[in-house]
Amino acid sequence: MVEFRNVRMGYNKGHDVLKDISFKLEPGSMHFLTGPSGAGKTSLLKLLYLAHRPLSGEIFMFGRDVAKADRQDLPKLRRRIGVVFQDFRLLDHMSAIDNVALPLRIAGGTGAQIVEHVEELLAWVGLEKRMQAYPNALSGGEKQRVAIARAVIRRPDILLADEPTGNVDPDMAERLMYLFVELNKLGTTIVIATHDNALVEKIGAPRLHLEKGELNYLPGTKSPAEFLNNKGGIRP
Repeated sequence: MVEFRNVRMGYNKGHDVLKDISFKLEPGSMHFLTGPSGAGKTSLLKLLYLAHRPLSGEIFMFGRDVAKADRQDLPKLRRRIGVVFQDFRLLDHMSAIDNVALPLRIAGGTGAQIVEHVEELLAWVGLEKRMQAYPNALSGGEKQRVAIARAVIRRPDILLADEPTGNVDPDMAERLMYLFVELNKLGTTIVIATHDNALVEKIGAPRLHLEKGELNYLPGTKSPAEFLNNKGGIRP
């Protein structure tokens, strides 16, 4: 699904944010991206959702080297990637249902199909009574769930989440993680950047740990499926 080979990235001449990074993400896998502030997590995510190109090295996604792909080919590749941004990036003039429906409308979906699919997904994330609410009327946790729903509405092959539990309480954090693990169970490859070490330990998925721009792979301690089994039917 994804392979980085000796990837370097930097913004200022002579300073590499990421140094000789190599790793693989198998289809249907789930990983945490960890490390202190300034370690390069956001830069790595930008490479993964094709917002930046590396200074050197190869990045293979979906069977091709995207580091050398023509810019005109990138939008098609990005449509296979869902992104949950740390600051949500919801459109304030649109309701929750319209924010989530936007990727389907851009892709040319019909009205009836969009409404049915979006309503089902928003109900699944526990927002069936908040579909018509605008972002300024939503709590942080509700905005996060809208952002997650928007990111997964087209069933992306890869889902990237930047600090998805950073603005919610511990109970909501667990509920959001439940959603991610369920999505992973359905086959989506997931990478979650987080500082929440307690949550990382609870889920048990492998870690891509960055420290001063260098990456270490830390094996998982258990299957994320165990988290689902231990939640006793919890729902968002």
